[in-house]
Amino acid sequence: MPASPHALNWFEIPVADFARAKVFYETVLGRTIEPMSMGPSTMGMLSSDPGAVGGAIVHGDGAEPARQGTLVYLNGGDDLAVMLARVEGAGGSVAVPKTEIGNGFGFFAHFIDTEGNKVGLHSMQ
Repeated sequence: MPASPHALNWFEIPVADFARAKVFYETVLGRTIEPMSMGPSTMGMLSSDPGAVGGAIVHGDGAEPARQGTLVYLNGGDDLAVMLARVEGAGGSVAVPKTEIGNGFGFFAHFIDTEGNKVGLHSMQ
C-alpha cells in the first residue's frame, strides 16, 4: 500500500460521555455513527470511506476533551451553514460563525461540542 499523499492521516476527538457525543455528532453531521470497542476505548467512526482521511470520537483513558490545542476541521459539505445550524439544537454552541477565509479558500466556522471540544467546519460555499 503506497503512502498517503494527505498531510492528515487520522484524527480523534476525545469525549467524556460517548452516548451524548454520539447523538451530538450524528445530529450535526446528519449520519449514523456506529460505536466499536478498540481495546479499552470506545470509538465512533466519523467516516466510512476507506479512501478518505478518517477520524473518530473516542472515549477512554487519556481521552480528555479540550478547547485548546490542535483544531480539527470537519468537512462541512457543500455549505457548512447546514451543519452549523444543527449545533445549538444538538447541545453545542457556535464559537465562530460562518466566516469567509478569502483568496478563494472558502469558509470556516468553529463550534464547541457537548464535551467541551472546539471543532472547525470548512466548506467552499
